[in-house]
Amino acid sequence: MAPLPSATVAQLQRYTACDISDALLKLKVLGAGFIADLKPYSLPSGDEAASVAVAPVSTVLFAAKVDTPSEPEPNVPRNAHWADVTEPGTFVVMKQPPGQTNAICGGIMALRMKLRQVKGIVVAGRVRDLPELRSTNIPIWAHGTSTVGSGGGSVPWALQVPIEINGTIVNPGDVAFHDPTNGVVVIPQDKVDQVLELLPRLTAADERVKQDVLKGMSVHEAFKLHRGV
Repeated sequence: MAPLPSATVAQLQRYTACDISDALLKLKVLGAGFIADLKPYSLPSGDEAASVAVAPVSTVLFAAKVDTPSEPEPNVPRNAHWADVTEPGTFVVMKQPPGQTNAICGGIMALRMKLRQVKGIVVAGRVRDLPELRSTNIPIWAHGTSTVGSGGGSVPWALQVPIEINGTIVNPGDVAFHDPTNGVVVIPQDKVDQVLELLPRLTAADERVKQDVLKGMSVHEAFKLHRGV
């Protein structure tokens, strides 16, 4: 998967995940791109602790062992583990069938993905082996934890397919924006230019709102003056 232009990454890194969602809301993107209900299980430390990560998305869809889906078509290579074919330079977004109590990503998979040079991992499901996850020093977010491996109920089903997480649609090639303070937002790849065009205006308006509120103006008046609402 082609890396993002360095200029695009640098421009996006000036903002927060909240700024990105504000722009996506204006563009009427479902869920404003936010992947909800995630908790951080690994965050970068040292000089990278406060850094914003921006990278293309790659996806991994899991299915339940007892109820494999009719679509999409399975495409995980039979002679390879899914972690061994992770797309380098991407933010891996994984989805587990709802209601399962096993994990789909553990320490070995996270370490392998780290060696494959992924920029971060989002698991719409469960993870395990927390010390090993933290040792990767890359962002890893998930809905919860387990002590049980993926063999307890899940099978890797398809790579690089669209997935839906709580109303947010994530496609391979979309842009993951990881803000260690606020969470993970996914920008549809066809909206990146529009987001970059909107952001300076939206954030400048918010700054003027904050300044006027600090001076005693009501939020209602400040919004009306600077946001037009």
